[in-house]
Amino acid sequence: MDALFDPEKIIVTDGRNFSLSDYQTDYTGSLKKKKDGLKILEANRRKLHDLQRMMYANDSHAVLLIFQAMDAAGKDSTIRKVFANNFPQASSVSSFKAPSKKELDHDYLWRSAKVLPERGTFGIFNRSYYEEVLVTRVHPEYIIGQRIPGVDDVSKIDNQFWNKRLSAISDHESHLAENGTVILKFFLNVSKEEQKRRFLRRIELQEKNWKFNIGDLKERARWDDYMAAYQAAIEKTSTSYAPWHIIPADNKWFMQTAVSEIVVNALESLNLSYPTVSESDQADLKKGLEMLKTE
Repeated sequence: MDALFDPEKIIVTDGRNFSLSDYQTDYTGSLKKKKDGLKILEANRRKLHDLQRMMYANDSHAVLLIFQAMDAAGKDSTIRKVFANNFPQASSVSSFKAPSKKELDHDYLWRSAKVLPERGTFGIFNRSYYEEVLVTRVHPEYIIGQRIPGVDDVSKIDNQFWNKRLSAISDHESHLAENGTVILKFFLNVSKEEQKRRFLRRIELQEKNWKFNIGDLKERARWDDYMAAYQAAIEKTSTSYAPWHIIPADNKWFMQTAVSEIVVNALESLNLSYPTVSESDQADLKKGLEMLKTE
């Protein structure tokens, strides 16, 4: 079949000419029917399980998947649907909400650094250290609570502050990549209109009431500020070693299928294989087989 999507409409490996407004929220690539997307998603789930087993046995790479989005874009459902067949020993999901007092007593990268995936495993971040250049940029008063020396007033949090923080994040990702971590970052790009529809469903459908938080509407009122923060973050941290993927999120089925395709392609590009058994180990295998047969 044709390629699932045009890479230029989704993948950002160089942010110098990036403009978030150029990316469609309702793009569905070569797929026109939901059922076709779901078939690909199911096939990719099976592939992911097999590739994860091989990666676990190979023990040479780690994979870090970062999901960022506005509320109701579909982070939870995408993680749940794409990784439904995850190989349990080789995967973990970490969610990052408001930092605890202990986390505030460390630098802003500490709480994510301590749960980074080890070699042979997947680490899925539902939100991440990027909250520190997104939510805090929209609400710079949160920075004061971090007690950074010399930053004791919002007036001291300027563009230079944010550029330093973005450079530090990019350096952090460069270090991880150099040491064997494959980094894939996903911004689930939902439209403001679709977000409204999803919020309304949370209010109107009783089984979805638990998802609704009135605070989400306060953040929705800052939509343009958030888009500006995402623009700056993606522009400054899109690299060949840690690319951003701007995933159209108005159609959840395409969003989930596209994410699964990107992860499968990234793992397949590693040319993984199961470890080769040494001659001495082969001798032990034969010996073990004989011992079991003669029990």
